[in-house]
Amino acid sequence: METGGPLAGFRVLELAGLAPGPFAGMMLADHGAEVLRVDRVAAVTDKPRREVMDRGKRSIGLDLKSPEGVAAFLELARHADAVIEVFRPGVAERLGIGPADLHAVNERLVYGRLTGWGQDGPLAPRAGHDIDYVAVSGVLSQLGRAGEKPTPPINILGDFAGGGLMLAYGILLALLERERTGRGRVVDAAMVDGAAVLFSMFYSLTQSGFWGPRGTNLLDGGAPMYDTYETKDGGFMAVGALEPQFWGELVARLDVPDMPDQDPRNWPAIRERLTEAFKTRTRAEWEAVFADSDACVSPVLDMAEAPDHPHNVARGTFVEIGGLAQAAPAPRLLGAATGDLAPATRLDDLTAWGLPDDTATRLRAQGVLA
Repeated sequence: METGGPLAGFRVLELAGLAPGPFAGMMLADHGAEVLRVDRVAAVTDKPRREVMDRGKRSIGLDLKSPEGVAAFLELARHADAVIEVFRPGVAERLGIGPADLHAVNERLVYGRLTGWGQDGPLAPRAGHDIDYVAVSGVLSQLGRAGEKPTPPINILGDFAGGGLMLAYGILLALLERERTGRGRVVDAAMVDGAAVLFSMFYSLTQSGFWGPRGTNLLDGGAPMYDTYETKDGGFMAVGALEPQFWGELVARLDVPDMPDQDPRNWPAIRERLTEAFKTRTRAEWEAVFADSDACVSPVLDMAEAPDHPHNVARGTFVEIGGLAQAAPAPRLLGAATGDLAPATRLDDLTAWGLPDDTATRLRAQGVLA
């Protein structure tokens, strides 16, 4: 068994920002990277940070609007493998910590930039949120029920999947390339780009004529065999019985006679029959009915229930760290350890990052470092 995780030995500077940046840092820290979060001075305390996405990290406060703070950051970057930067385009350059500034002191550095719109294009300087990025990528147009307006999802698709996860992936790509070239690279991770590439299959299906308007398709709630149904006690069951063998298993377990076949012309009648059937028992009763089945039927668990589900318990899908239940690192590299999952704490000794104790003491006395 290896110790420290597959990214042990890699150092990452994470400039504090909203959720997608810390998520990228968490993904790297989970697998052993040494991630140092750089906050504002006023944001740093001696208490461990209870934010889940800061697990496994160390943190400092640094005044990046002062020449001394910028000089200290450049020294930290000299000893880093990667930087996570989440500012609007041009902000890092104005602070003196843009890619050119950092590559001047460390040509091997991978400079990861995460924005909503990217580093160029007409929208690059504009503000935005997840809903805007998934809207412009075309993704939002496909989310929601037929005949209803598009439904904004929780900010998973743009911020986290299209943003933070893509940034972590891009940093790893650049680190792999560095093994051949010896030089770092700038990673331009834009949430609008990430959301668009996540939707690759559906662009293909649309252009091939196999994907129709929102809420009328096989995987978007249009098909009754791929939807959720309320139970007798107000719970819900998720049904994904698409293939004929799974559909046959579902019908048999429901014990509904004369169920129409899956022809789209029968979808309204099928939905009505499924709705009526699931209302006859509680969620727990249906869980028992489908427990050993290949009907692709599962209970819809809330966030308090999910950590206690037998499968999640057996897999160790969730862990408790610092009193907070949270998802364990993923994906798993079998046989390899993960990184330190403890809550983030302040890093006082920065000598390994190139700042001698006397320099750190002086910067703290000046209020530049915390």
